[in-house]
Amino acid sequence: MKNDNQPKGPLAGLKVIEFAHVMSGPVTGLLLADMGADVIKVERLPGGDETRRTVPPEVEGESASFMIINRNKRAMALDAKTPEGQEIARKLITSADIVLENYRPGTMKRMGLDYDELQQLNPGLVYCTITGFGTNGPYSQRAGYDLIAQGMSGLMGVTGEGLGRPPVKVGVPVGDVTAGILAATGILAAYIEKLKTGKGQYVDTSLLEASVIHTYWPAALAFASGVSAGPMGNAHPVAAPYQSFRTQDGWINIGAIGQSNFQRIPSVLDLPGMATDPRFATNGDRMANRDVLIQMMEEVLITRPTNDWVEAFERAGVPAGPVNTMMQMLEDPQVKARKMVIQVKHPIAGQINALGCPIKFSSGDGVTSRGAPLYGEHTAEVLAEMGYGANEITRLVKEEIIYVCDISNKYDEANQSADTIL
Repeated sequence: MKNDNQPKGPLAGLKVIEFAHVMSGPVTGLLLADMGADVIKVERLPGGDETRRTVPPEVEGESASFMIINRNKRAMALDAKTPEGQEIARKLITSADIVLENYRPGTMKRMGLDYDELQQLNPGLVYCTITGFGTNGPYSQRAGYDLIAQGMSGLMGVTGEGLGRPPVKVGVPVGDVTAGILAATGILAAYIEKLKTGKGQYVDTSLLEASVIHTYWPAALAFASGVSAGPMGNAHPVAAPYQSFRTQDGWINIGAIGQSNFQRIPSVLDLPGMATDPRFATNGDRMANRDVLIQMMEEVLITRPTNDWVEAFERAGVPAGPVNTMMQMLEDPQVKARKMVIQVKHPIAGQINALGCPIKFSSGDGVTSRGAPLYGEHTAEVLAEMGYGANEITRLVKEEIIYVCDISNKYDEANQSADTIL
């Protein structure tokens, strides 16, 4: 990369070409970029990743949702539906280590950018596809969204309060994010094998599989008994007390799995009779009398604020924690200590907050985080690295094969907007 922020980290030197949009693929690209890879995000012409336009809120006209999962990348705008655009893409991929895509099945093949085509140009290429349902099977050609995958995976069948109430999805796109993580894992495994054999390979995962793997325990019950677990709210299917409780000012989670953890609770709650009550003698007894146990605890927990109870349970050695809002989580001292809230500089939005890399390395050779790129911000830079001259780049712009962002104009627009607000 020809800029002031040369890649660092364990993946420094790897070139990743990301043909991905919305969430799952961009998450994979973000993880690889956070570990030092040079991730070049190739966006379609016109408009680019739809997350730039369709997902609010905006900061200085830039999508906050796009910025949080596309930092540390370079962006290139290219019409890969045209023959010359496809030629540029293939030339770019010839020198790449990894290609990542999450478009609808068949999209890359129609542009001549599928694995079978590209591995002939670059035999060492690791090529990863994320789809809704995988590349084989009866649903392989369907478009996939996180909500659909959550429902089909059984996740929504075990989420929510039950009691005849409607099914509930997980509050975040868990299928999308997990698919992104699985793709990164598969890519790195394939790359390690490439280092041994010199040969690349095709890596394939999906939103459905990424959702299914969250059902290990309910699936184990189904395999062993033939019974489908149902939703239990925040309670644990085989342990008590292990759930959320209302406090004076919010909610607390208490996870007293194991006899020793439970035996510490009566003293914290000042309920000495609970310790010797035969209804709660074992976990089996507590499960049989869960409603009584939970009611006894609720009546006490409602009398004090969440933080008071968290400190009390911590002193007693009982696992407990607050149920945070998003803003409370972002201000949590442990979250900050782990550098999960960072500041990055965006060309238009300026200094903004973002979520940090969830993996830490003992070498300390971290990556200097940069804000998400503007649409077409690095098109000219990438083409120059590929050997294209200024005149050729100008021609490609005029013919609408590529788009090159004029950052100076963007700065002027942002400043004018700021002046108007002031």
